[in-house]
Amino acid sequence: MLNNENISLHTLPNGLRMVHVQRQSAVAWCGLAIDAGSRDESEGQYGLAHFVEHTIFKGTRRRTSTRINNRMEQVGGELNAYTTKESTMLYCIFPAEHLERAVELIADLVENSIFPEHELETELEVVLEEVASYRDSPSEAVYDDFEDMLLAGSQLGHNILGDEKDLRGASSECCLDWLKRLYVPSNMVFFSVGNALPDKVFRLAERHMGVMSHTKRGIERVAPTILEPQRKVVDLNLHQSHTIVGARVPGMYDDQRFALSLLNNILGGPGMNSLLNVSLREKRGLVYTVESSLVTFTDCGMIQIYLGCDHDKLKKAMRLIAGTIDSLAQSPLTERRLDAYKRQYCGQMLVASDSAEVAAMAAGRGLLYYGDVSSLRDNIDCIMGVTPEQVQQAAQLLTLDRCSILTFK
Repeated sequence: MLNNENISLHTLPNGLRMVHVQRQSAVAWCGLAIDAGSRDESEGQYGLAHFVEHTIFKGTRRRTSTRINNRMEQVGGELNAYTTKESTMLYCIFPAEHLERAVELIADLVENSIFPEHELETELEVVLEEVASYRDSPSEAVYDDFEDMLLAGSQLGHNILGDEKDLRGASSECCLDWLKRLYVPSNMVFFSVGNALPDKVFRLAERHMGVMSHTKRGIERVAPTILEPQRKVVDLNLHQSHTIVGARVPGMYDDQRFALSLLNNILGGPGMNSLLNVSLREKRGLVYTVESSLVTFTDCGMIQIYLGCDHDKLKKAMRLIAGTIDSLAQSPLTERRLDAYKRQYCGQMLVASDSAEVAAMAAGRGLLYYGDVSSLRDNIDCIMGVTPEQVQQAAQLLTLDRCSILTFK
């Protein structure tokens, strides 16, 4: 989602797709969006995608981990990465004049990482601590467990962080194999946001990434089976209840995605005037927090409504959530009311698009998954084109009889 930007696309002979967003700024971003995440792990290697993301910084044939860490920091920049269930993002933010330094470093990590065993042992303890500590935040852990419940038995039905047994089996050889199979030109997109001219960016990328080859991706994804709704309560002796209610919806390529995105924002988006926040928090003081999120994968998706409240207020809060969704599902919104929701959502999109980080990630993910990069205008037009009937149909996917519910209490 890019706001009035100059977007340039290019593909190298080795198949690496590239996108540059020219934006006047003293700060620039570049990186690789990689179509490899936790759903691509085989049984017995859960957590490997995230572990590789951590350990790819631990040494290459040219650099030690210390030199890798210092390479961008010495000029005031940062090197970072994150893993999702379907993708890995490896990127730098830096003063714009150091573009080549950033491009060369990222290329070195992907092409020349060696995953030294002694470094893996040290980083393993860091990752295992992350695995253990996330359970200390039930408002976060409930999301992971809900996804595991809704997508059980599928490639998507396990935690990104993995588990201790599998992680202890993640050797240097395992990490290298992951890199060679999935961090390949046909499975990646190079993205850049900054004031450099496109030709310069693409020349630098070709100079440092044009030699990449490896074999093609060797993992096939299978769409998760749709399961019957489930209800589960986990007693953790907490002082409040943390609950997720949600359901499967179509994925990122489905025609319903814009109506679903708008519905999600209407129900529990960031605005204090979202329907659920007004009903549950502002009017009645039933919850500490209520919010809705739409998660889309390549072949499926889900809407999740999270609420945190006192134990004795949960039933009433759930009745109000069900009533709000039923109202949207039973009759379409008026054109006037829907237009107000659309304009609010488009305004939020406009504000978000001002972030260079948002622009960089949107460019990389857009080209990786859609083969193109949509502009803010394109997205606004799609949202403004959503009809009351389409929102009603989206709400019908989320009625309580179709939802699963997970509560930590």
